Parts: sequence; structure tokens; C-alpha cells
Amino acid sequence: MQEAQHTEFKREWRDEWLKWISGFANASGGTLLLGVDDSGKAVGLKNAKKLLEDLPNKVRDVLGILVDVNLLNRDGQQVLEVKVAASPNAISYKGEYHYRSGSTNQELKGAALQHFLLKKHGMHWDAVTVPRPGLDSLSSEAIGRFKRMAVHSTRLAEDALVYTDQELLEKLLLLENGELKRAAVLLFHPEPERFISNAFVKIGLFVDERANLLHFDEIRGSLFEQVFNTIEVMKLKYMKAMISYDGLLRRETFPVPLEALREAVLNAVVHKDYATAAPIQISVYPNRIMIWNPGYMPENWTMDTFLNKHSSRPFNPDIASTFFRSGLIETWGRGIERIQEACEAAGVPAPEWSVQGSDFWTTFYFAEGVEAVTAGLVEWAESGAESRPESRPESRPESRPESELAVSIALLLSEGELGRADIAKSLGHKSVSGGLKKQISWLLEGGFIEYSIPDKPNSRLQKYRLTAKGKSLLN
Repeated sequence: MQEAQHTEFKREWRDEWLKWISGFANASGGTLLLGVDDSGKAVGLKNAKKLLEDLPNKVRDVLGILVDVNLLNRDGQQVLEVKVAASPNAISYKGEYHYRSGSTNQELKGAALQHFLLKKHGMHWDAVTVPRPGLDSLSSEAIGRFKRMAVHSTRLAEDALVYTDQELLEKLLLLENGELKRAAVLLFHPEPERFISNAFVKIGLFVDERANLLHFDEIRGSLFEQVFNTIEVMKLKYMKAMISYDGLLRRETFPVPLEALREAVLNAVVHKDYATAAPIQISVYPNRIMIWNPGYMPENWTMDTFLNKHSSRPFNPDIASTFFRSGLIETWGRGIERIQEACEAAGVPAPEWSVQGSDFWTTFYFAEGVEAVTAGLVEWAESGAESRPESRPESRPESRPESELAVSIALLLSEGELGRADIAKSLGHKSVSGGLKKQISWLLEGGFIEYSIPDKPNSRLQKYRLTAKGKSLLN
């Protein structure tokens, strides 16, 4: 016999073993065997008959639960068997909460205790309401962008575009008794850190294994902004692309496929344990990218379960549901599979995953001879200069037709013809900015959009509409 998830051995009884009984009750139940040594050999219990009478009452009085206590004869020795059922309620031992994990009994504290108590009450962390801020503090631009993505992905009906902010949040189940859930603050507030500590992404550049940090960026804002901006900053500043041409079409190949990187960042943002008050951290080395986020495997999962076909078990169900509606993720637990497929298609090594307690790591290794760090950024960081070097200026977000702003414009035009002023208003801009004009020009020159009055480009009635090529861009 060996100790395991549901079995614990003790040579004799001590009142402190009540911690182990509460641990079994708080987990999935188990059996405490008294009069058995650590190797599973029966050594006998001198006061077995007295304990047979005393233990049920002691457990009831201290823990408030009932257990079965049986007297057994093993190898000629008297052994007591204390059978503990899983409790639907949280069981406290003198104000402490214990939990059976593997063959260990652990005291729950901090974020782990919060999640445990919420789970026992049938709740999850991101569904708890926040007394402040109010609905009017959310970003209308972030909510508007979400509406357009959700309608384009067909995961919300077209009438969602005219929902008020309150109607949308009620539809997404992000309001309760008129108060915002934590998920709503993270998803749509322009500064979620004001209410949830360290809700941002940190990117660091390291040039050697001694963890010498040369430069870092912090990506803040709503969770959607964090995903989009993290990928853009990684592309422009932390990865060096190989350039090739297919006819006149320029192609950029990165050391980590952008689709795989995008899925990994989405997984980190959606499944992060935000109660731990630690930011997501992305460490960029010359030969690899490591993504860390605080999180846990679903109960009873192993790494094999995680890496193979599995059901969707989101750590933050409300956050995951909203990201699904936006079209950015699926609900079939295919995130890991999609990362592996993207790496295989690009001919690069599949990433490695590891979990140590609440530390969840995703590590992308580059193919041999490939370096990710942009040389200009390394030279700038080592020189100590104050101004940052331009990193591939032709690919900066304000001049790329495939930037987030350009895609937002294309999404708007997929719903019908609009003029410049209408586009600016729908995007939440106060006026038609120079950046907006540049993106419209890029889209026109690239053939992604076209004039509604082509023979009068300067007409005051001029509007824009999406072309077939523009629809391909969105796809």
C-alpha cells in the first residue's frame, strides 16, 4: 500500500490529524488509516477501541462533519479506518482551510483560498461584482470595437451594433444587480489596474542566460487592447523577421509563427489568475520566448490531458465567453492544438509547456541559427541612449494597412458605405485625425476599399466601401 490522493497513513492518533480530515473533506474525500507506518505496513494501535468511540465525536465537535470510523484487523494488528466524504461546504479547522492534493495536505492561503471558497459557493473569481467603477467609466471605444468584432464573427446578431452599453453587458452576463463584474472591468475599462492590481503584460528583452535585462515594455489597457498591442509590440521591437517576396507581395517570416504567438498570448490573458496580483511576463532571449502567467490546471488534469484533445475548462468563464463572442477564441479547447498546428506548418519546433504550482510557462524555441532580438534595439539598450531606435519603420502600426486601426475601418465598411466623418465617429475619434487619413489612404492604394463616387474623389458626398480584397483581409 502507498499513500495517494485518497489515502493517508499515521502510526498513532494526534488531534492535529484533524487537519488531514478537513483536507480530505475539502477535496474529493479519502481515508485516514491509523496504526499504519509510512510504508503501508500495519503496526497496530494501542488504544484502538477507545478511539473508535471518541473520534466520531471529536471530528463532529471540531469540524462539524460526520465520518465513518471502522476497526480493522490487518496482519494481526488493530487498525482504525477513518472514511471521510467530500463536503459540499468549506470545512475549517480552527480558522484554517486545508486541502488534499496528491499525497500532501496543504493549507490554503491568499488567491488559492479565494478561489476555493468561491468554488464551494458555486462562483468563480471573475463573476464577483465590483462596487465601483460605474458603467459610465467603461471605454465606449473598446465596447464599440467588441461589437464590430462580435457581429463580424456572427457570434452576436447585427442588432448588437445598436445596443446601449448596458444592454450589451446584460447580454454578456457581465452585470449583476446593476454592478459590474470583475470581468467587465478587465474587458472594457481603460485602466483596469485601478481596481485589479497588476492587470497588464510586461515584456522584457534579455541578451544572455544570466537574465541581464536590456529593455522592457508594459502593455496596459483593457484585455482586448493588451492582446492586440502585445502582438504588435512583439512584432515591431522584439522579433526579427526574414523578408521574402511572392511576386510583388512582401512576406515576413518570424522566428515564432504569429498565429501561434497570438494563441499563446490569448491563453495567458484569458486563463490568468488575476487574484494573484502579478502581471503576465514575456521574456525574450536570443534563442527563445518564454511566456509566464499565474494559473492552474483544471482539477485532476495532467500535462497529458492538457496537451491532447480536451474539453474547454476556462479558468475565467465570463472573460472566456466574451472573448469567444468576439471571434478571437473557440470554445472547444483547441488553443493548444492550434499552436502546435501553426508551428508545424511553419516548420519550427512546437513550444514546451510546464506547470509548477501556480506558475504556468509556455516556451517557444527558435530553429537553429535564428535570432529573434532586433539588433538595433540591443545596440540602443547597450549604449544607454535616451531616444529609442526606429524598428523597421515601414512596418510601424500607423503606416501598415493590416494594423488594428485599418482592420477596424474595414470592419465598419463591411456593414455598409461610410464617409470619413462617420468612420471617425464610429471609432470614437473626436475628429478625422492624420493617422486615420493615412490608414484610409493605405486601404485605398492597396485596393482593400474603394470610392463610392470614383470619378469625383473630392466630392463632399464621397464615401468608402469594402472590396473583395478587403473582405479577404478581414478573413
